[in-house]
Parts: sequence; structure tokens; C-alpha cells
Amino acid sequence: MDLIEAKKRLRGSIVPLVTPFDETGEIDRGRLKSLIDWQIAHGTHGISVTGTTGEPSSLSLEERELMISLAVEGTAGRAPVVVGSGTNNLKETLRLTAHAGRVGADAALVIVPYYNRPSQEGLFQHFKAVAESTALPVIIYNIPGRTAVNMNPETLARLRQACPNVIGVKEANVDLQQISDELLLCGPDLLVYSGIEALCYPMLALGGAGHVSATANVAPREVARLYDLTVEGRWEEARALHYRLLPLNKALFLETNPGPVKTAMGWLGLIHPDLRLPLVPPSAANQEKLRLAMEGLGLIARAS
Repeated sequence: MDLIEAKKRLRGSIVPLVTPFDETGEIDRGRLKSLIDWQIAHGTHGISVTGTTGEPSSLSLEERELMISLAVEGTAGRAPVVVGSGTNNLKETLRLTAHAGRVGADAALVIVPYYNRPSQEGLFQHFKAVAESTALPVIIYNIPGRTAVNMNPETLARLRQACPNVIGVKEANVDLQQISDELLLCGPDLLVYSGIEALCYPMLALGGAGHVSATANVAPREVARLYDLTVEGRWEEARALHYRLLPLNKALFLETNPGPVKTAMGWLGLIHPDLRLPLVPPSAANQEKLRLAMEGLGLIARAS
């Protein structure tokens, strides 16, 4: 996919898929294919794997490469595939990004290096090295709550000028001022995606290209519809849907993602809700809150 085509196709609801495990704790290939089919059938616009919701830090590099390959194969061109290829190690990031390019992924989602706490210059040099190593479109993944570092809008603008294949940013950032500054400095063709579930609608109103929302694992039709309504200019209906989704968005983050998401998907019969340590299922009290939110949206039947 060339950059012009990428900017047209990489829009809407891009689901950050969980990594399904079988009873032995290994990647469940059959379940992954079923999840991809289910997502596309329910209107999801793009597939993403090995991002935060996919437990990448609990996967080996070989498992991450397997997930990337399986996602491209399972999607089979029906939707763009955006793969999480970033780590806090440049050599590993280059390896995963190269693999994504070889197997036919449509874009690389590269996280701001976590734990290292680099300076803005360090961020620029890191992402410049990644972007120059690949012909793939690159989307920066800025998630300060997990990385302890925020990529400033000025750094993103500098990177965009140096590397034409850096086409967008996934912002898991509650600071909407940053979003406005990014679009002001980089121009309206910057693809900005919300990585905060409750901010998907506001981000679209600011000129966002879509969202990468963990909620789409549970309610793909509704999360995709939010984007579709705004494209159709039906902003009041989109706003109403935003508020309908809000209780579920909150409940899915009562504990660390993807614990609640996998629990909910287990109730829907989509996966075995297994996590890898150190993550564990949510508490009984939080599971009850999650169940009520799902009942409220009509995703599961109300308890009698």
C-alpha cells in the first residue's frame, strides 16, 4: 500500500485484537482467525495485533512474528492490517517491523519506547531509524501512561518532515490540546487515532482519522458505527452512541487492559479468557460491574 492509498484506507475503527490463548497457554490460531472474521462481519474497518491489548510484553519475539503473520493471512486483504512492531529495544523493533513488511502488513504501529524514558531528541532519532528502515507507513503510538514519556507535538512535526512514511499517531492521551497542536503543526492530513475509549468521539470532532479502541473486541458494530455516523455527518446520533458506549468503556478499564476485555469475550464465547502472568482476571466485584455494563448495551442477556 503506497502512502496515498494508506491515508485513504487506514481510517475508522481499527480493532486492537487480543491475543487468544488455548488451554495450554499457546496462541490459538483457530480462534484468531474466527475473531478476524467476526470483526470484519461486524463492520470493523481495520485489524491490529500485538498492540497493548494483545499483551505484547508477554509474548516472545517469535510469537509476535507469528501473530503478525497469522493476522495478515487471516485477514486476506479484506481490511488493512496494522501491526504493533515497537518495543523499547531498537534492534527488536527493526526486526518486527521488517517482518511486518515481508509478510504484507499494511502499516506498522510503533510505540514510544517504554521504561527507557528517552528525551525528545532520543525519540526523534529512534523513530527516524525505524521509519528509514522500512517502506511501510508508520504510525507512532503515544501512550504516556505506560511509557512514562510523552512525544511532544513539535517532535512529531519534526519527524513527519524528516520521514514521509510517518503518516499518523495513535494518541492514548487525555490531553486534547495535544491533539489540536499536532494537527496544527503537522497539517490536517496527519492521521490521528484515539487510543482512549472515552475520547473516540471528541477526537473525531477535532479531525481524527478514527480510533483504536479495545472496546471493539466486545462491541465491534457499535464502535465502528461511531465512526461511520460522523463520516455521514450525523453528529447528534454519534454523540448519543458515544454516551451509550461510555459505561462499557469505563467498565473495561476497571482493571488493567486486557483483563476485563478478555473476561467479557469469554462470556460471549469468543475466546478462552486466559491471560499471561503477571496479568490476572478482574476481581469478582469488577466482573459484576462489567456484566452490568454489557447487559446495559444488550451484549449479554440480563440476569433473571
